[in-house]
Amino acid sequence: MESRLLRRAGMALTVLSSIFAASIASPAFAADIDYGKPGTPVHLVVGYQPYYTQSWSGVVMRGKELWKKYLPAGSTVEFQVGLQGAIVVNAMLAGKESIGYMGDMPAIVSTTKESVADVRLVAMLGLAHDQCNIFLVKKDAPQFASPQAALQWLNGKQVAVPKGSCTDRFAQAVFKKEKIEPAAYLNQSIEVITSGLRAGKLDAAVVWEPTASRLVAEGLARRVASGATVGENDAGMLAMRYDLIKQRPDVVKDWLNAELDAQLYIADPKNAMEVAKMAVSQTTGFSEKVMWMSLYGEYPASQGGDPIRNSYEYTFTPASMELINRATTFLHSIKSINVDKLRPDAVMPQFTEAILKERHLTAPVAQVKGLPESDFK
Repeated sequence: MESRLLRRAGMALTVLSSIFAASIASPAFAADIDYGKPGTPVHLVVGYQPYYTQSWSGVVMRGKELWKKYLPAGSTVEFQVGLQGAIVVNAMLAGKESIGYMGDMPAIVSTTKESVADVRLVAMLGLAHDQCNIFLVKKDAPQFASPQAALQWLNGKQVAVPKGSCTDRFAQAVFKKEKIEPAAYLNQSIEVITSGLRAGKLDAAVVWEPTASRLVAEGLARRVASGATVGENDAGMLAMRYDLIKQRPDVVKDWLNAELDAQLYIADPKNAMEVAKMAVSQTTGFSEKVMWMSLYGEYPASQGGDPIRNSYEYTFTPASMELINRATTFLHSIKSINVDKLRPDAVMPQFTEAILKERHLTAPVAQVKGLPESDFK
C-alpha cells in the first residue's frame, strides 16, 4: 500500500514548481468556499502529513480529536493524508482542503499562488535541526572520524534528494558552505531513494523523519550528519485558506487553540509512546520504535544529533521569520516561485500571539528533548 502511494507521489510531486502548473491554469479554483456564519457548525477538510514527523501535531489533532473541545457544537473534520507537503498545497489551492500541515518549503510556495487561491501561514509546527535536514550514507560507506569528514566524502559521489523540498534547500546550502561537489545530484522520491540505497546505487541521500530513522533501523543506510552539524535549521508550518480566515475568525481561533493543546501534548515525554502509536495507526510501513526514534530518540553528535529534536515555536518568532525569508530566497533562486520576498500579509501571527497572551504562554511553548533509546518501552 505504502509503495503504491509513494510511487504515485514520487511520479507527480518531486519538484514543487511543476506541481502547481495545472492549478494555475484553472481560474475556477479561485472561488471562495462558504464556511457559514460565525458561531455555526463548520465542516473542515484538513490536509496533514503523518509521514513527516515535524507536522505530527496533525496526527494528534486527528487521533485525540482535540478540535472537539473548541469548534462549535456539531462541527465535523475530515483529515486527508498528504505524502508530501506539495500534495496538501495543491488540494488547498483547488479548494479541496482548507487547513494544511506541511514543511517550510511547500508552505511558503502556497502563499505565492494568490491568483489561484489565497493561502496564509498562521502558525509554526516547530523548528529543528534534524527533522528534515538529515544526511544518510550507504551502509558500506567508510567509518568517518566526524560528521564534517562524512560531508567531505560526498565530493564526487552520487547524492539523491527530493528536489524542491526542505531537504533540497538544506543539501544545497551545505554543499555551498562546505564546498562540496557531488558527481551527481539526483532528483528522486523517497521510494526511489530507498530502492537506490537498498541496491547500492546511491552513495548518500538527504531525507526527513521518520523515513531517516526507518532507513537506519532497517540497516539500509547510516546517519552521518544533520543541520546541527552545520547550523542549518528546518521548520513545519500551518497554513489556512484566507476565505476561511475572513469568514470564520472564530474557527481559526478555535483550531489554533486545539493546535496549541496538540503541541503541548506531544512535547510531554509521558505521551511519547502514545504519540508513536498514533503515528503508526495513521501510516503504513513504520514500526512504533521507528516513529518514537524519529521524534523522541536521542542520536549522538557524531551522527548530527541535536539535544532538541523539535522546538514548538507555535507563533512566528524571529528565528521562524529568518528561516522563512531564507527559504523564500532559495525557492526564488530555483524558480519554484516568482518572488524573492513574501507579501506582508502572507504570514499572519496575530491569532497565535493573541492565544499565547490569553493562555499566559510564551514561545517556544515547549521542546522535545532527545531521550536515550533505552527509554523506548
